[in-house]
Amino acid sequence: MMGHTHAMTGAIAWLGLAPTLAALPMVTESSRFIETGIMANALSPAEFIAGALVCAGAAMLPDLDHPSATIAQTFGPVTWLLSKAVCWVSGGHRGATHSLVFAVALGLGAHWLAGAYPIGRDILVVLLIGLALRAIGIGIPGNKMGSALINVGLTAGLYAVFLSQGVGYAWLGMAVALGCFIHVFGDCMTERGCPVLWPMSVKFVLPWKIGIKTGKKFEQKILAPVLSVAIIGLLFLRLGPV
Repeated sequence: MMGHTHAMTGAIAWLGLAPTLAALPMVTESSRFIETGIMANALSPAEFIAGALVCAGAAMLPDLDHPSATIAQTFGPVTWLLSKAVCWVSGGHRGATHSLVFAVALGLGAHWLAGAYPIGRDILVVLLIGLALRAIGIGIPGNKMGSALINVGLTAGLYAVFLSQGVGYAWLGMAVALGCFIHVFGDCMTERGCPVLWPMSVKFVLPWKIGIKTGKKFEQKILAPVLSVAIIGLLFLRLGPV
């Protein structure tokens, strides 16, 4: 699947599952708990939006094993070199990074970072938001510099809003793991499948797969609009009319 498809399915997964995830211990701990002494059992509207963007960005992470993927091109030579290294370590595209092990490991790592190193957590959140915006095509067609500036500006603005709304990030690990997992789930709908149970080499393809071919007409002309409508519908359902 293409980057924008992964990002949108990540956002949909979060918007659809967040109310259930909010009932899990530690997921909704935030500044509201510090201020009121009462643990909230629901995410705030700002946390819904922040989680959707983070999960969308995290849904791009498994493709770090592909030097030509959107994520590898996002921050120039830095992410390209990182992608080359990940590709080599993971055994090539759709290797170790396209597995449950990878999703769980990154989720646990993000959860630890959120609790132990606030600065590192903030950097991760900003990077994932920027990656999500890049994946869904925010920018100026044909103008890389202009697109990069717009991305940086929007990312900074969104993070400032989340900061002003007192967004807590106890849910960060869950959003990262979910994003990675939904990427793997999506790629299991394609003809190549994924090594979900890595280090086992067998690649899983969903039995009811529809055989999506990356970048073809179905994904760009049909799937992308359907996913866009789903995101708008879930936002309206969860947050109501603005």
